[in-house]
Amino acid sequence: MARAFLTCQGFEVIETNWRSRFGELDIICRDGPDVVFVEVKTRRETDRGLPGEALTGVKQKRLVRAASRYLTKNSLWDRPCRFDLVAVYLHKDSCVIEHQAHVFDLSEALGGGYAYWQPW
Repeated sequence: MARAFLTCQGFEVIETNWRSRFGELDIICRDGPDVVFVEVKTRRETDRGLPGEALTGVKQKRLVRAASRYLTKNSLWDRPCRFDLVAVYLHKDSCVIEHQAHVFDLSEALGGGYAYWQPW
């Protein structure tokens, strides 16, 4: 559902469930010149917490490390990138999808200090 949603929003989906020793990237896509690493979180009506709450500091660091590996492997260091969240809320008879761009600040994910759009 998240992949179809992003495609309908004009994103070009490049990879899904990309894995490295640093972790998994749910969806990798392009939004114009930007490489976008999308974390997908699904919740049911009875689930605990909001999807964004699952993006802890530890999870953010894993995403940044995996993204770094992806950029290196595919020679994409010259491209701007960002981290987005797609939240999927499942209800009895319906589904609601929300997209949040730039879901976390990279300097916070890396423990502070100087950060540009690709600080690693």
